[in-house]
Amino acid sequence: MMSLRQRKGIKTEDISEDYSAQEENVKLEDKLPSGYTSRRLWKILSFTAGGTIALCIGLLTSVYLATLHENDLWFSNIKEVEREISFRTECGLYYSYYKQMLQAPTLKQGLHGLIYDNKTESMRTINLLERMNIYQEVFLSILYRALPIQKYLEPVYFYIYTLFGLQAIYVTALYITSWLLSGTWLSGLLAAFWYVTNRIDTTRVEFTIPLRENWALPFFAIQIAAITYFLRPNLQPLSERLILLAIFISTFLFSLTWQFNQFMMLMQALVLFILDSLDMLPAVKATWLYNIQITGLLLVCTLQFFNSMILGSLLISFNLSVLIARKLQKILNLKSDEHIFKFLKAKFGFGATSDSTNQQSMSKMEKCTIELKPETAYNLIHTILFGFLALSTMRMKYLWTSHMCVFASFGLCSPKIWELLLKLVHLYNPKRICIMRYSVPILVLLYLSYKFWPGMMDELSELREFYDPDTVELMNWINTNTPRKAVFAGSMQLLAGVKLCTGRILTNHPHYEDKGLRERTRAVYQIYAKRSPEEVHALLRSFGTDYVILEDSICYERRHHRGCRLRDLLDIANGHTMDGPGENDPDLKPAGHPRFCEEIKRNLAPYVAHFTRVFQNKTFHVYKLSKNK
Repeated sequence: MMSLRQRKGIKTEDISEDYSAQEENVKLEDKLPSGYTSRRLWKILSFTAGGTIALCIGLLTSVYLATLHENDLWFSNIKEVEREISFRTECGLYYSYYKQMLQAPTLKQGLHGLIYDNKTESMRTINLLERMNIYQEVFLSILYRALPIQKYLEPVYFYIYTLFGLQAIYVTALYITSWLLSGTWLSGLLAAFWYVTNRIDTTRVEFTIPLRENWALPFFAIQIAAITYFLRPNLQPLSERLILLAIFISTFLFSLTWQFNQFMMLMQALVLFILDSLDMLPAVKATWLYNIQITGLLLVCTLQFFNSMILGSLLISFNLSVLIARKLQKILNLKSDEHIFKFLKAKFGFGATSDSTNQQSMSKMEKCTIELKPETAYNLIHTILFGFLALSTMRMKYLWTSHMCVFASFGLCSPKIWELLLKLVHLYNPKRICIMRYSVPILVLLYLSYKFWPGMMDELSELREFYDPDTVELMNWINTNTPRKAVFAGSMQLLAGVKLCTGRILTNHPHYEDKGLRERTRAVYQIYAKRSPEEVHALLRSFGTDYVILEDSICYERRHHRGCRLRDLLDIANGHTMDGPGENDPDLKPAGHPRFCEEIKRNLAPYVAHFTRVFQNKTFHVYKLSKNK
């Protein structure tokens, strides 16, 4: 019977050779103690310097973004209602649950209010922990109530400082990923610089603080850094277990904080599948990562009361299919399709084009190719797929651009890439590689500092102030003049602010991952369509509406082209011709009624019978609905 070492293909001669080599190294180190000590000391100093710089640049980025937020709004000086209004659209909705948890008499009552919520959607009781990814607000509210900081830090600052703190973690994780890929922390520094100088395309946290992606992407960056390290060969067992734990925790937190997590991880699973199929990744490691994804997502599914969106996700189906297929291949010992993957591997330059290649042709091939390590190939394919995702969805450019900063900095600091380039121009020399991989990034860093530093200083010195008196007036009026249980209808983005600032009941809101809510929003938006007052009144009352808020910015919208404005979309959906000059589809017919949001302001009898104007300013018009049917 073969021993365990023999089954793994390890020969006794190899073991003895390893011991002999180790003994020779020890003897060599005894002969050159000063050189060995200096090299080891240099590594320790370099690691310490790189780690310190990573932490410092992460904190500086966090402070920089927080300062921009303060300077843009004068956040520390404006009223509480203005601070809350500054959380636009869905940001205000998410923050309202943090505020709701803090205002609850006890944590138990706060959680009960989230699980049995009847204020977010009128005439419905919904489980917010199931429908939305708001566990971060729950955790933060519990933490704020538990820590002795209430006297020193307002709840809103505890919230926003947490988000800006996560940005420090985000940049540090990107730094570490680039460092792991290139072998030098100079690459991480360059990645962080590019992240900051391309801030418009890498993050929007300073003006959309509570967005789910601002919570989730730092954990995703940690996960990618951990996977990059995990894919390295010859890890120590303890290191491997610890890094797997880090991957699991970051995967779980990423999945818990963003409803679009499954699409990001599906791409990740595709990357793993490609590398596994091309035999560039050990099957055991791929299996571990597949299982971690499934386990993390199922744990989130449990916490979200078995959310159907997670249970029916493509990620779970894909990963289970891959694992089952791998198990069947192992059981049946299938090797008939190995040549296909060898062909693909060679086709894309990842392997040899022949099984018995001579040394001369091998050396020629090595001059024109780069040996892709598993961690490098993983990040390369990740970047490509994220690029396609960014082209299809603008919101995803923040994910792709950040990863491009990492991969571009790695490219400038990679000895393999410089070796290939120098060989192609017949200037190859080991010393030249060392010079190029350090001098070029330093020159780029100096150029970035020269070009962007003055602009960043100007940004930091530019002081503005939040100014939205019409919305402030509206929120104050609602708080003062309407019942606590009044139901409000209007645009999604405005109603999120109504929920946050006044606590009133909504007909609809900006969290759009529910078919019933989308249909309800379409019905409420008939206030901007060409419908009769009787039809609009009946639709609004079917949702228990007491007040409806009309916005001139939507009713008379000019900023978008014809056919893209909300009122145009409603006209098309209702089969009505659009306003203004231009062609209409032949199946569209003239409407039988004028546009509701315009006609109601004329106070004509059919409208007055159903709607009474109770508030008006330059931007908003609030009407109270009559109770008659």
